[in-house]
Amino acid sequence: MGLRVVMKPKIIAFYLPQFHPIPENDKWWGAGFTEWHNVAKARPLFRGHLQPKLPGELGFYDLRLSQTRKDQAELAKNHGVYGFCYWHYWFGGKKLLEQPLDEVLQSGEPNFPFCVGWANESWTGIWHGAPNEILIDQTYPSNDPEHHYETLRILFQDERYIKHEGKPVFYVYKPNLLPKKNLYLERLRELAVKDGFPGLYILGTWSPNPGGRFPSANDLGLDGAIVLNITGRHTTEVGYHLLNAVIEKIKNKIGLSIGPKKIDYGNTIDAMLPCLKGFPFEAYNTVISNWDNTARSGRKGLVLTNSSPSLFKRSLRLAVQNVRSRYGIDSDQQYIFLKSWNEWAEGNYVEPDQINGRDYLTMIRDVTDEE
Repeated sequence: MGLRVVMKPKIIAFYLPQFHPIPENDKWWGAGFTEWHNVAKARPLFRGHLQPKLPGELGFYDLRLSQTRKDQAELAKNHGVYGFCYWHYWFGGKKLLEQPLDEVLQSGEPNFPFCVGWANESWTGIWHGAPNEILIDQTYPSNDPEHHYETLRILFQDERYIKHEGKPVFYVYKPNLLPKKNLYLERLRELAVKDGFPGLYILGTWSPNPGGRFPSANDLGLDGAIVLNITGRHTTEVGYHLLNAVIEKIKNKIGLSIGPKKIDYGNTIDAMLPCLKGFPFEAYNTVISNWDNTARSGRKGLVLTNSSPSLFKRSLRLAVQNVRSRYGIDSDQQYIFLKSWNEWAEGNYVEPDQINGRDYLTMIRDVTDEE
């Protein structure tokens, strides 16, 4: 009996393109706005709270610059990241923040694998205290799949695009919001087949929150799920999240909630990364490097306290163990999703910063080099 080849896990990092100005953000937030504005204005809100979290060697970059994109890909590649999952914004025919990826396509650089994640939710004024103000609405017109696919086709046909068994990988952030009966995603699949692909490999977010669960991926038109549990609490207890939300709402109303909410990172790891064998459909873990969205949300934010490169390494090792247990050490299907490459205003990144330098990236390289 021959030896089984140990395949390296494929770590795919979510990539935020919000680091360049666009006319819409100029209108909503002020001229020249990018995510760096939120990052730089953050302040500590409790003893030991490390804010602002500031970038290291890449600086306050602008993603319109090709050199920045090349430097990011080089860092990622040299530290064991398999590819990027660029956030893709499509609102019933309206695109936003598309320039960085468009330039990656047109230039052919960087030569680094990528896929896209459709952030299919409306943009609101939640970050400046007006959650009911709709900045741009997520809609699904009757002919939207055809128009949407015209944009996706260009991505899927790029040789760098990540494919599973020949099928382009396409991630839908909130699959429960899609039109029912699978019609939207099934139409995208049909169009992909017409283009010569064997289909699409469509993944959607499964979370323990009441609106994030689903018992069947197929019923939503999905091939599988990316399991996302930021708080790392009670992955399988359906009632907990609803009850906790009600309690928090009452506390806010009577002035007992001062915030931000704090959860110890080390205590979240096991629940954040549940065993994948328990899912009745193909599923993959999301490893969270750290979390602190007070740069955006102030005292209404959430902080995973005591996060560190060493605890992140422990999370990565558990994710590798889970994906190998589900699919095998010799499987080419060892996908692990990383949240995130550069979501700085959520304190959720692995790019070098002024405190840890490249330490988070070094942990990725160490784990992916382990046999």
